[in-house]
Amino acid sequence: MTPGAALAGFASIDELARARGVRECLQWFTREKQWISEQHLQLCRIPAPTFLEQNRAQWMAGQFETLGCDVEIDRAGNVIARLEPEGGGAAPLVALTAHLDTVLAPRNKEEILIEPDGKLCGPGVSDNGAGLAALLAIARAMKSSPAIEDTRSALVLVANVGEEGEGNLSGMRYLCERSPLSGRIRGFLVLDGAGTDRITNQGLASRRFEVTFTGPGGHSWNDYGNGNPVHALARAIALLSEKCSNGSAGGNGPRSSFNFGTVEGGSSVNSIPAMARGKVDVRSESNGRIDELIEWLGAAVERALEIENQRATGGKLSAKIKEIGWRPGGRLVEEAPLMVFLRAVDAHLGIRPRLDSASTDANIPLSMGLPAVAIGAGGQGGGAHTPTEWFHPDGRDLGLKRILLTLALLLREVSRKDAKQE
Repeated sequence: MTPGAALAGFASIDELARARGVRECLQWFTREKQWISEQHLQLCRIPAPTFLEQNRAQWMAGQFETLGCDVEIDRAGNVIARLEPEGGGAAPLVALTAHLDTVLAPRNKEEILIEPDGKLCGPGVSDNGAGLAALLAIARAMKSSPAIEDTRSALVLVANVGEEGEGNLSGMRYLCERSPLSGRIRGFLVLDGAGTDRITNQGLASRRFEVTFTGPGGHSWNDYGNGNPVHALARAIALLSEKCSNGSAGGNGPRSSFNFGTVEGGSSVNSIPAMARGKVDVRSESNGRIDELIEWLGAAVERALEIENQRATGGKLSAKIKEIGWRPGGRLVEEAPLMVFLRAVDAHLGIRPRLDSASTDANIPLSMGLPAVAIGAGGQGGGAHTPTEWFHPDGRDLGLKRILLTLALLLREVSRKDAKQE
């Protein structure tokens, strides 16, 4: 690929940045910082835990409509916004996406606040309030610049559901596999969290399971001797932890991990539980290592059940492992046009990111062989998935400029290829 082709017809990123429509958008990001922060605050004050994103989706749809976009909410619950109305046909598209859902949700509006220095605090303000605010900023900037009309019709903006936890990437799965847009999108730029310090070009594969032990339960004294599901679950966790420590789940070879994120069971301190349940997340850069960890999980559960039933003099236990989530992996090579564009933009802006492997919405298109990366939306953030999550807008405009320039290259490249095919 020649440098000219790599930059979708532009001699340099400098030339692209000086193009009238692009220049106006870049200036808009700096000029309208206050508007972007206000949108960020408002959207984060609308609770959107996974599976309950509807109110935030409706709000986002309303904002896109106010900006003059053509908007719909699809069957999965994703907000789909077009800068120009669909003119028919099946022209190729570029998708800019950000997930709607959060791990934690504010209990009231006051939990999301802005400190005097402009810092936003509260659950979800960085992951993924930053990404959603960037979607709105990109939409308004591009709609405000008539000179950029030649390529913006190929852009689709998506605020999708089901990225976090047990959402199992449901929104992105629908978009890529069953949506009327599936098959038309030629590239995905996924906005997830804050910062400009990473390019996630490898989708980290993961599988999630629910482990359940059940038994007759009973009184802690009168029915002592009945199998105890909590004891069995605790033993299974300990056995897997020991095995992974000895077997080096994260040692030599592909990086891997497992995590029991939730454990529940029992009703009182003096009752033998009738049930104990734990949910475990297994991840690895290698599908083979994931399969190995799953085998270890099964062996640990089987051995824990055997030990508890051997100890029991009364009612016995049973155990079940149920898969509750699967995120396929994939990787975008550094020579891919999307990576070439992003690297060129970063060099122009003075950004020096690291390549990253993570589990994001980009996993789905990557697993299907489609070009996709996940990047931050600028600014600074921390404390993700905790009540003390925070976001500071310092540097947000740099992240937005990065997004806009990369999109401009992608849109021009898609338009050029489509014209050649015609």
